[in-house]
Amino acid sequence: MFEQTARDPGSPVNDRLAWLADQLSPDASTVGPGGRLIRRWLPAGAGRRRWALAGVLAAVVVIVLAAVTLAGSRPAPESPPALPSAKPAVEARAAPPAGLVVSVIGRVRSPGLITVPQGSRVADVLRAAGGPEPGADLAALNLARKVTDGEQLAVGIPAAAPPDPEAPPGGGKLDLNSATVAQLDTLPGVGEVMAKRIVQWRTDHGAFTKVEQLREIDGIGESKFQRMREKVTVG
Repeated sequence: MFEQTARDPGSPVNDRLAWLADQLSPDASTVGPGGRLIRRWLPAGAGRRRWALAGVLAAVVVIVLAAVTLAGSRPAPESPPALPSAKPAVEARAAPPAGLVVSVIGRVRSPGLITVPQGSRVADVLRAAGGPEPGADLAALNLARKVTDGEQLAVGIPAAAPPDPEAPPGGGKLDLNSATVAQLDTLPGVGEVMAKRIVQWRTDHGAFTKVEQLREIDGIGESKFQRMREKVTVG
């Protein structure tokens, strides 16, 4: 390629090569800094064309090195932060159900609220409560029965009687506007027939507004009313 360029005297490349040849020629009276550098490494006596080729190669090497240096000086791209890993399915599992809480009263070493695992039986609750006291009667207890949350165990003493649904609330007075026939039947001097008359009067008139309205019911005289009035109220 350089031989073909050298044959063309009008080519700018040929003019450049000729200038480099003058600079690098060992016979040149004035040698530039580039020529002195390349002449130090190339053997003396080489032709002008060889010196020109060496100069071009040196320029190419310089350009390549400069490009590599610029490319290496660029900051490395930042890698995106790692995404947080999802929690294992085991951690997302719901917590196990809590134990059962049973109230233990009576003749046990540690009465009170006892917490036992799910599926526990009466015997397990007694063991958790320290066991029964010596001589405690356990005949009323089914030791093999599974307990439920919130129940009460009476050990060696009579169990509390369940509340009577027909008894007045809190043992107080009966409300004439909500009492049932069975509840009214417990009033002094009132039987089942009179209790039904009281409920019927309430249905016919909507509600009692005062206790004295009992006098309007057939069969309730003054003496019976006086016995009833302390046992009833109007809500």
